[in-house]
Amino acid sequence: MLHAQPAHTDAVASATMQTYSFRLRPGQDLKKELDAVVQQQRIEAGAIITCVGSLTQVALRLANQTEPTIWQGHFEIVSLVGTLSTGGSHLHLSVSDSIGRTIGGHLVDGCTIYTTAEIVIGVMTDLTYGREIDPTFGYRELVVRKKRRK
Repeated sequence: MLHAQPAHTDAVASATMQTYSFRLRPGQDLKKELDAVVQQQRIEAGAIITCVGSLTQVALRLANQTEPTIWQGHFEIVSLVGTLSTGGSHLHLSVSDSIGRTIGGHLVDGCTIYTTAEIVIGVMTDLTYGREIDPTFGYRELVVRKKRRK
């Protein structure tokens, strides 16, 4: 059990978790469907627990780039990680091609499901995730808060 706050981090918060499990079907857009689940379920603090599946089109914003790069073909989803929130999600995707070459980056609209995407999301019911400008680099970064009781 974690008792001390690690050096050089924001406050650490614990919370109760509930989960959502679902499958995306051929032709659906991975990011758009995840965004829709977040909005429909009003997820204020979520995380991807697991995702496996395949894509026929991959769209990623690569490190230090402003525009996405797009690949066509058949790709296996080998990793999808990140935080989900109605206040802004942050997701990274890694995929591999038919000979095992792997690419990864920031998930953007345009990743088309080939056969399936099996997804489990964990939702921290006692927390909210927000995004605020961090002056270090000027990006909107994660802010974790305990949910206020009514």
